[in-house]
Amino acid sequence: MASKKTSRRLITFVVLAALAGALVWAFRPQPVLVDMAEVTRGPMMVTIDEEARTRVHEPYVVSTPVAGRLMRVEVEPGDMVARGTTVVAQMLPINPSALDIRTREQARAAVTAAEAALRVARADLNKAIADNDLAQSDLERADRLTTSGTLSQASLERAQSVARAAQATLDTSEAAISMREAELDTARAQLIGFDDHGLAAALQITRESATPLFAPASGRILQVMQKSETTLPVGTPIMEIGNIEDDLEVVVELLSTDAVQVDVGDRVIIDKWGGAEPLSGEVVRVDPWGFTKYSALGVEEQRVNARIRFTDPPATRAALGHGYRVEARIVVWEKEDAIIVPASAIFRSNGGHAVFVVKDGIAELRAVELERSNGLQSSVLSGLAPGETIILYPAPGLSAGTTVARRMES
Repeated sequence: MASKKTSRRLITFVVLAALAGALVWAFRPQPVLVDMAEVTRGPMMVTIDEEARTRVHEPYVVSTPVAGRLMRVEVEPGDMVARGTTVVAQMLPINPSALDIRTREQARAAVTAAEAALRVARADLNKAIADNDLAQSDLERADRLTTSGTLSQASLERAQSVARAAQATLDTSEAAISMREAELDTARAQLIGFDDHGLAAALQITRESATPLFAPASGRILQVMQKSETTLPVGTPIMEIGNIEDDLEVVVELLSTDAVQVDVGDRVIIDKWGGAEPLSGEVVRVDPWGFTKYSALGVEEQRVNARIRFTDPPATRAALGHGYRVEARIVVWEKEDAIIVPASAIFRSNGGHAVFVVKDGIAELRAVELERSNGLQSSVLSGLAPGETIILYPAPGLSAGTTVARRMES
């Protein structure tokens, strides 16, 4: 009987001990699952990334030198042209404008008056011819009579004077005829309108007589603004010519806060241009003035233009043209042996920066001194050594001395 009681007590004790152990195991502190990474050493760079576009640095715009009619432009974008040799366009004199009723009637009256003046001039010419013939006959007769002694020398001189006056009147009448004919042509020209069928024949306008416009520079046709035949005023742009092979550059619009970090000579990586490998370039100019631009979300921004020159041979970018979209990454800082930490591991602490370092499964708070950051990675000057394990995305409740464990990737 006593042995049964002892056995019962022993079983009860074992059950209670197992239950207590299970409770202790169930309520023991669990390590916090966190993401971890290692501190590494290697090259790092800080870049300013912006969308950009290509352009020819010095394009030449061919414009109309005078007002006139532009013939249909035969050249196409991409055609090669040679300076002073290739004819890129042709122009004809401008067509006269349409005449309203009043102007046409005035022009017709002017033609009638000019025709009447021409008839008067011809009548004056006939009279001048008759007077000149009579004066010449009188002069010949006076000369014979003077030679025979019948007429005095004074009479001969008077006959000579009359003959010269008659000849001058004849010359004046002939000049008046030319003047009246020119006035008639001018009056008739006022009647010419753009709808006259005989206009081209009257003005002798043909394509062969058109004024050629030669290419002002060697290169390629970039764009043609005026393709069809049309009448243009003086100074109207017709086409744009540029040297894509040797004069192509990249223009990027930087935020003014980024532009102050960029210096002339900074290295540039030109990416996402369509080729297999990125292109190289360097900053050659940062404009000293900014302009206001609105983003796609309607945010007002101050932008500054920066020019980038290609440093690779032209053969590496033969497919690029004028106005193409690229992505420019301007390198404002780089280091070959930086101590690299993911930016997601760094947080503010006591006015500085800190990280959580994992040692033997325990989180340890460590103050660090940052050098530069590119948004994804940070370069650390002091506080960490390559190979140490740090916690990524530390939770607000995480503190020094907390037991942590690596979260397994699913």
